[in-house]
Amino acid sequence: MFNASRREATAGSDPQNRLRQLAAARSGTGPGEPVPEWIDETPPQQQSQPRAKERLIGLRLPVVATAVVVVAACATIGILVAQPEKETPPPLPAAATSESAPRVASRIVVSVVGRVPRPGLVTLSDGARVADAVQAAGGASDVDSLALNMARRLTDGEQVYVGIPPPPEAVAVPQAKPAKVDLNTATVAQLDDLPGVGAVTAQRIIEWRTGHGLFTAVEQLRQIEGIGETRYTKLKDLVTVR
Repeated sequence: MFNASRREATAGSDPQNRLRQLAAARSGTGPGEPVPEWIDETPPQQQSQPRAKERLIGLRLPVVATAVVVVAACATIGILVAQPEKETPPPLPAAATSESAPRVASRIVVSVVGRVPRPGLVTLSDGARVADAVQAAGGASDVDSLALNMARRLTDGEQVYVGIPPPPEAVAVPQAKPAKVDLNTATVAQLDDLPGVGAVTAQRIIEWRTGHGLFTAVEQLRQIEGIGETRYTKLKDLVTVR
């Protein structure tokens, strides 16, 4: 009897049995009769499992998304770090500009004699004129300047006479006229030295002489290409035919 009461108490304490009893009492059925369909016979633990899974999935989604973002960021950083840095070529050194050495002005030495306070040698810059030499010798205020060409350019080793006539040997002797060039024997170099005749015209004179024989008159220069009337006028008194 004691065991029977205990089983009833145990049966009554079972939540599922308790629900069936309550449902039977409301519907007028006994404990052994079928229970209406509206009663959910699923144990409470099984009913709560889907909801727990949904909550678990809801909690896992943000974690998974965060993990994906972190992995992607790490992969990007790894790729950037793994790429070799492009080596920037060193800048080319600036070209050294060689400063040319200052040009030393050339000097000339001339002798100044005559009526000057300090006659003798004076050193002047290249391109100096007679007036510079006279001034370097102390000047010549009491000398007739018309006797000297003060603007004449000096040359190295020259002597300047101030207020006195130069000695006879210092007077320039007029040069004799150069001998005329024979058209029948002249070389290309000799013809090239003539005014108005270049290397091309000189070669044409030689070719004309070779093709036509010797010149018989200076006037035959007019037959050569490149020698017009103006050039012939300059040449006729400098050449001859023998």
